[in-house]
Amino acid sequence: MAKRTPARPTDAELEILRVLWQEGPSSVRQVQEVLGRSREVGYTTVLKLLQIMTEKGFVLRDESQRTHIYRARHRQDKLQRQLVMDLLSRAFGGSAEKLVVQALSAKKLSREELAEIQSVLDELSGDRQEPDDES
Repeated sequence: MAKRTPARPTDAELEILRVLWQEGPSSVRQVQEVLGRSREVGYTTVLKLLQIMTEKGFVLRDESQRTHIYRARHRQDKLQRQLVMDLLSRAFGGSAEKLVVQALSAKKLSREELAEIQSVLDELSGDRQEPDDES
Protein backbone atom coordinates (compact mmCIF):
# COMPACT_ATOMS: atom_id res chain seq x y z
CA MET A 1 0.00 0.00 0.00
CA ALA A 2 1.41 3.44 -0.99
CA LYS A 3 2.30 5.92 1.71
CA ARG A 4 -0.29 8.70 1.84
CA THR A 5 1.16 12.19 1.39
CA PRO A 6 -0.18 14.66 3.95
CA ALA A 7 -2.47 17.33 2.55
CA ARG A 8 -1.00 20.73 1.76
CA PRO A 9 -2.96 23.73 2.98
CA THR A 10 -4.35 26.10 0.39
CA ASP A 11 -3.40 29.79 0.45
CA ALA A 12 -6.64 30.63 2.29
CA GLU A 13 -5.98 27.88 4.83
CA LEU A 14 -2.43 29.13 5.39
CA GLU A 15 -3.81 32.61 5.99
CA ILE A 16 -6.09 31.23 8.71
CA LEU A 17 -3.25 29.18 10.20
CA ARG A 18 -1.12 32.35 10.42
CA VAL A 19 -3.93 34.01 12.39
CA LEU A 20 -4.17 31.03 14.77
CA TRP A 21 -0.39 30.92 15.26
CA GLN A 22 -0.28 34.65 15.92
CA GLU A 23 -3.43 35.03 18.02
CA GLY A 24 -3.67 31.58 19.59
CA PRO A 25 -6.90 29.58 19.92
CA SER A 26 -9.74 31.63 18.43
CA SER A 27 -13.41 31.58 17.52
CA VAL A 28 -14.62 31.92 13.93
CA ARG A 29 -15.57 35.55 14.66
CA GLN A 30 -12.10 36.33 16.03
CA VAL A 31 -10.41 34.82 12.96
CA GLN A 32 -12.77 36.71 10.68
CA GLU A 33 -12.04 40.01 12.45
CA VAL A 34 -8.27 39.57 12.05
CA LEU A 35 -8.60 38.61 8.38
CA GLY A 36 -11.00 41.54 7.90
CA ARG A 37 -8.23 44.01 8.75
CA SER A 38 -6.66 43.46 5.33
CA ARG A 39 -9.62 42.47 3.14
CA GLU A 40 -13.34 41.76 3.17
CA VAL A 41 -14.10 38.21 4.28
CA GLY A 42 -17.43 36.73 5.32
CA TYR A 43 -18.14 34.88 8.54
CA THR A 44 -19.59 31.88 6.71
CA THR A 45 -16.51 31.68 4.46
CA VAL A 46 -14.22 31.51 7.50
CA LEU A 47 -16.53 28.99 9.18
CA LYS A 48 -16.55 26.72 6.12
CA LEU A 49 -12.77 26.92 5.75
CA LEU A 50 -12.27 26.04 9.43
CA GLN A 51 -14.64 23.08 9.06
CA ILE A 52 -12.66 21.85 6.04
CA MET A 53 -9.39 22.43 7.90
CA THR A 54 -10.71 20.38 10.83
CA GLU A 55 -11.51 17.50 8.46
CA LYS A 56 -8.04 17.75 6.88
CA GLY A 57 -6.41 17.75 10.32
CA PHE A 58 -4.89 21.25 10.14
CA VAL A 59 -6.88 22.57 13.11
CA LEU A 60 -8.49 21.17 16.23
CA ARG A 61 -11.93 22.30 17.38
CA ASP A 62 -12.88 22.64 21.05
CA GLU A 63 -16.63 22.08 21.26
CA SER A 64 -16.85 22.21 25.07
CA GLN A 65 -18.34 25.75 25.02
CA ARG A 66 -21.22 27.25 23.06
CA THR A 67 -18.71 29.10 20.87
CA HIS A 68 -16.33 26.63 19.24
CA ILE A 69 -12.66 27.49 19.54
CA TYR A 70 -10.15 26.50 16.87
CA ARG A 71 -6.40 26.07 17.25
CA ALA A 72 -3.65 25.04 14.89
CA ARG A 73 -2.89 21.35 15.21
CA HIS A 74 0.81 21.78 14.42
CA ARG A 75 3.35 24.41 15.37
CA GLN A 76 4.21 26.90 12.66
CA ASP A 77 7.80 25.71 12.25
CA LYS A 78 6.70 22.07 11.89
CA LEU A 79 4.22 22.81 9.09
CA GLN A 80 6.65 25.15 7.37
CA ARG A 81 9.33 22.45 7.46
CA GLN A 82 6.86 19.97 5.93
CA LEU A 83 5.99 22.43 3.16
CA VAL A 84 9.66 23.14 2.44
CA MET A 85 10.43 19.41 2.26
CA ASP A 86 7.54 18.96 -0.17
CA LEU A 87 8.74 21.87 -2.32
CA LEU A 88 12.33 20.60 -2.14
CA SER A 89 11.23 17.22 -3.43
CA ARG A 90 8.73 18.35 -6.06
CA ALA A 91 10.38 21.46 -7.52
CA PHE A 92 14.10 20.97 -6.85
CA GLY A 93 14.58 17.22 -7.16
CA GLY A 94 15.73 17.03 -3.57
CA SER A 95 18.55 19.59 -4.05
CA ALA A 96 18.69 21.86 -1.00
CA GLU A 97 21.41 23.87 -2.75
CA LYS A 98 19.11 24.76 -5.67
CA LEU A 99 16.25 25.64 -3.33
CA VAL A 100 18.44 27.92 -1.19
CA VAL A 101 20.02 29.63 -4.20
CA GLN A 102 16.59 30.35 -5.67
CA ALA A 103 15.22 31.53 -2.31
CA LEU A 104 18.17 33.88 -1.76
CA SER A 105 17.99 35.33 -5.26
CA ALA A 106 14.20 35.83 -5.20
CA LYS A 107 14.36 39.19 -3.38
CA LYS A 108 16.82 41.68 -1.95
CA LEU A 109 17.64 40.82 1.65
CA SER A 110 18.25 43.27 4.48
CA ARG A 111 21.51 43.26 6.42
CA GLU A 112 19.65 41.73 9.36
CA GLU A 113 18.29 38.90 7.21
CA LEU A 114 21.72 38.23 5.75
CA ALA A 115 23.27 38.20 9.23
CA GLU A 116 20.66 35.69 10.45
CA ILE A 117 21.25 33.47 7.42
CA GLN A 118 25.03 33.66 7.94
CA SER A 119 24.55 32.73 11.59
CA VAL A 120 22.55 29.64 10.62
CA LEU A 121 25.15 28.66 8.00
CA ASP A 122 27.97 29.07 10.53
CA GLU A 123 26.08 26.92 13.04
CA LEU A 124 25.38 24.21 10.47
CA SER A 125 28.97 24.09 9.28
CA GLY A 126 30.46 24.22 12.76
CA ASP A 127 32.51 27.28 11.84
CA ARG A 128 31.85 29.24 14.98
CA GLN A 129 34.81 31.51 15.15
CA GLU A 130 36.44 31.97 18.52
CA PRO A 131 37.99 35.37 19.31
CA ASP A 132 41.73 35.53 18.66
CA ASP A 133 43.86 35.30 21.77
CA GLU A 134 46.69 37.12 20.03
CA SER A 135 44.93 40.51 19.90
